[in-house]
Amino acid sequence: MSGKARIAGSFRVRRGGGIVLRIFVCLLAAVTLVVVAGALFVNLLPSFGGRADAADREEYARRAENYSDGQFHNTGTFSLFTDATDPYADRASAGSETPLKELPSKKPDFSDADPDGLSLTWFGHSTVLLQMEGKTLLFDPVLSEIASPVSFVGSRRFGKPAATAEELPAIDLVVLSHDHYDHLDYGTILAVDPKVKAYAVPLGVENHLERWGVDPNKIHTFAWWEEAEIEGIRIACLPSRHYSGRGLSDRNRTLWASWALLGGRFKVFESGDSGYGEHFHDIAEKYGAFDLALMDCAQYSTRWHEVHMFPEEAVQAAAELCAGCAVPIHFGAFSLSDHAWYDPPERFTRRAEEIGLAFMTPLLGETVSLADSFEHQTKWWREYA
Repeated sequence: MSGKARIAGSFRVRRGGGIVLRIFVCLLAAVTLVVVAGALFVNLLPSFGGRADAADREEYARRAENYSDGQFHNTGTFSLFTDATDPYADRASAGSETPLKELPSKKPDFSDADPDGLSLTWFGHSTVLLQMEGKTLLFDPVLSEIASPVSFVGSRRFGKPAATAEELPAIDLVVLSHDHYDHLDYGTILAVDPKVKAYAVPLGVENHLERWGVDPNKIHTFAWWEEAEIEGIRIACLPSRHYSGRGLSDRNRTLWASWALLGGRFKVFESGDSGYGEHFHDIAEKYGAFDLALMDCAQYSTRWHEVHMFPEEAVQAAAELCAGCAVPIHFGAFSLSDHAWYDPPERFTRRAEEIGLAFMTPLLGETVSLADSFEHQTKWWREYA
């Protein structure tokens, strides 16, 4: 080969290598741009919430035994994704994941609450307003049309909520179980905050509220097994089996929890989102029997069985808590799994009847009293399946 040929061949190799390099650089730049844009989007959009600083993390490590390496952890062995089997799979329906027609609802009536009694109003999913011994509490308020940080993507509500935030009464205490979008909603918090006296939140969730303009003096933070009296309400933060996160890189940076409300006459348990576990036995051992238990029984799957109970497990957990009455929640508003939308209450009530556990199944927006629990056991969803 002549010298000119060798030079030409060498030039072609270098030129080809240069094109590959330029393509690689362009791809790297594009990926970097997407990552930076995504980070800016998450950091600038307030609905994603806030982040803990170094002082916060030091406090979490001091107060929470299940906090290490910048994250909260479930106790015992845990896997977010599983390959479980459903022992009650023969009870599952092949029905639609969303209702085929508008679900029945009632206009809430908060005025008739017995100041010495216990009543509740369920708004779908895990949003429950509790009137207990003259105090008003609101669990996991989500009254928006979509469970998402943005309006153009996410799980849409089956229908309009039975009440707006403006129609709610004055609220002594908002109780939050964790920071997922179907439990902690930016728009709803902004709307209800003017009528809220105080918040009880698991560690880390305070940063979301503070970013949204909630007065830090109204926010009370808890690790598992911590108790406090807030606005005349004794409340205990208790374990659940779940996870947390609102953005791309903040999984388990905030705590998740169940709760106990400990009044002079009544004790109420709210499960938060949870897989089945020994914590129910531990809670019962410490606090004894509960008069009312609000139980997560939906959005379950064999693929993530450790973070959501099958309905029959929710009944078992309520029985372990010695609940005088149980209410199935976490359904009726959003479809976040692949089961029929009505399977959770159907399976829950069937199992409750088998073991003799009392339950209530109020309509959306219906205000019901624990004293009249046997009047509110209708299987209303069967007409809308």
